[in-house]
Amino acid sequence: MTEPVIRPAVDADAAALGELGWRTFIDTFVNGFGIPYPAGDLTRFLDASFSPGAVREKLKEPGGAWWVAEREGALLAFANAGPNTLPHPEAQASHTELRRLYVAKEAQGLGVGRRLLTVALDWMEAHSDGPLWIGVWSGNAKAQAMYAARGFEKVGEYQYPVGDWLDDEFILRRG
Repeated sequence: MTEPVIRPAVDADAAALGELGWRTFIDTFVNGFGIPYPAGDLTRFLDASFSPGAVREKLKEPGGAWWVAEREGALLAFANAGPNTLPHPEAQASHTELRRLYVAKEAQGLGVGRRLLTVALDWMEAHSDGPLWIGVWSGNAKAQAMYAARGFEKVGEYQYPVGDWLDDEFILRRG
């Protein structure tokens, strides 16, 4: 089996990115962490976040960047960064935020998440005029430890909407 390749995402990836995002969100937060999202809230969130049309629009976001890890034509993981949107009093849109880092269940342990994180952080450093930011679910200790190992510290909390459901999230900052 060949080594996964990391490359910038393109418009032609929209459907596969959406499917990967949808599946990874369910595998991680619903099946993995057991968050009891109401069905209607979950469906609205997934449609707004991961439908092919929504992904195509997000790929065009000014100041944003997307990368995929691909092996033999199949997407295994993706990362997205862009202007900061986190609700913290010191945060500015001219700072950069890691929006998503999703690794498919079957690709975990291959190192693609770490590789994507390195690519995203390098890009974020080059495109930010201040600290780097990440929002992470409060119950995801593994992700928090990974980000802490890269110099991120918890500096706040907020609630992230999944439909009308509100997830408790931590705001992390580096720099």
